[in-house]
Amino acid sequence: MSADLHQGRIVLNEWVGRRYKHMVVEAPDAVVAVPGQFFHLRLSSQWDPLLRRPMSIYGIDEDRGWVEFLYHVRGRGTALLAGLVPGDTLDLLGPLGRGFSLDSAWRGILLVGRGAGLATLAPLAEQAVQSGMDVFAILSARTPDRLVSVDRLHELGARVATVTDVEGTSEVHVVESMVREILHRESVDAVFTCGSRRLTRLMQRLADTHGIPGQVALEENMGCGLGMCYCCVKPFFREGRVYPLRVCREGPVFSLAEVIVDEL
Repeated sequence: MSADLHQGRIVLNEWVGRRYKHMVVEAPDAVVAVPGQFFHLRLSSQWDPLLRRPMSIYGIDEDRGWVEFLYHVRGRGTALLAGLVPGDTLDLLGPLGRGFSLDSAWRGILLVGRGAGLATLAPLAEQAVQSGMDVFAILSARTPDRLVSVDRLHELGARVATVTDVEGTSEVHVVESMVREILHRESVDAVFTCGSRRLTRLMQRLADTHGIPGQVALEENMGCGLGMCYCCVKPFFREGRVYPLRVCREGPVFSLAEVIVDEL
């Protein structure tokens, strides 16, 4: 795992709807990242705030040397990020953690995500399409204006369904019916999820029922991002036992079968 420091230059930092911003950073040495990994971003040239913020990768453009992030502006840290303008510099540590893995023999994958987790799944969809796989996606949010990555997935050729709380379509039993229909009708060899505990529990159960592998990208507060501070430790099943693992180091992507959902 690389843990290099990069000085990036802001290329773009614009609003996507009312709650999210799409930030593009020019950092040619950082484009070795893979979907599911993250960068630890320093938010200020001062010591306040002291801690960096973990940010999952939204996209990589190797030709331009760009790294993309899509983030929810909801606190002091992300408000500072939202204030950056093109030409500003940004200190990035990474890429960090364990990303998603794809099997070249897979014919298709299913993505099920919610909220900011949809940004984490977008680069995985792109990688899968480039590998010749079919991509199916169910995207969930509270309201239609909070759905993100929809256009990007459509542009990739993914078959996308959206569900929202206000429309009454995001209830677990509704999503379960949609997932079961896709798994019955299509050639899906693996499932992936991010952004919701209840969806993680659902996909864990359905992956086990259908005998297919699954992966989940976990969202967690992190101090160092390197595995040294142990503030992001959670229990996981491995080899018939429960082990304490660091989300930043052994994850943030884990096998669905390893996750103890009630401990997240």
